Amino acid sequence: MSQIDSLPPLRDVIETHELVARKALGQNFLLDLNLTSRIARIAGDLSNTDVLEVGPGPGGLTRGLLAEGARRVLAIEKDHRCLPALAQISDLYDGRLQVIEGDALEVNPLEHLTPPIAICANLPYNVGTELLIRWLTPKEWPPVWNSLTLMFQKEVAERITAQPGSKTYGRLAILSQWRTDARIALTLPPEAFSPPPKVHSAVVHLTALPEPRYPADAKVLERVVAKAFNQRRKMLRAALKGLAPDVEDRLVAAGIKPTERAEQVSLEAFCALARQFEKT
Repeated sequence: MSQIDSLPPLRDVIETHELVARKALGQNFLLDLNLTSRIARIAGDLSNTDVLEVGPGPGGLTRGLLAEGARRVLAIEKDHRCLPALAQISDLYDGRLQVIEGDALEVNPLEHLTPPIAICANLPYNVGTELLIRWLTPKEWPPVWNSLTLMFQKEVAERITAQPGSKTYGRLAILSQWRTDARIALTLPPEAFSPPPKVHSAVVHLTALPEPRYPADAKVLERVVAKAFNQRRKMLRAALKGLAPDVEDRLVAAGIKPTERAEQVSLEAFCALARQFEKT
């Protein structure tokens, strides 16, 4: 399937609109429409779903989402140069695409979306992690979205899905796995993009759990985890020293050895520790 609709190939779109990727915007355009359709399918059945896409660029993934049956796509694009290409897609797909020019960190997409909602995006490298953390830490859970299907640098994807004991295990793994099922669904080489990045990329699919995997106060858990991993080479009794005078007693009460380091502690144990710190 070299073409998924009647629009020109992405290389032609990029050439026509002179869309040279800008490093300052974290842009790396995915050119293969086979791949963009595959990513859309990873997101699942979208026929009754509004989809939020951040950083559509020339619209490769946008076209994949619409061709695979998304009820509606809201695309937030900061680069005004991409708007004419996206307008052509909107025209072809009978208005099922709405494009907002703006910064995804500042736009409130909920004003334009109707549940159920999925988020699917080849995220700009320079804001990808910040957006993920925002989506994982809303004021209320479950969130407004059902799933996240996101492209990251492979290193970031491995941090999201990391297990205790690995060098990549840290705050991002805890935040992701506490409230979602997270898996790496696809890995892509640099040559799949224009321009080719220096690293491999990966698509991570996260499905929201109806409630967190283990009970804990979100703010307390975040504070404990951040403190623990900010000094990950230290034993926890030292890394968490500033949180309470009886930190060793709280670690023991949570079933954690005070001499362990953060990367050795499971998600369940971190949640148990957060509950200890909820106590006065």
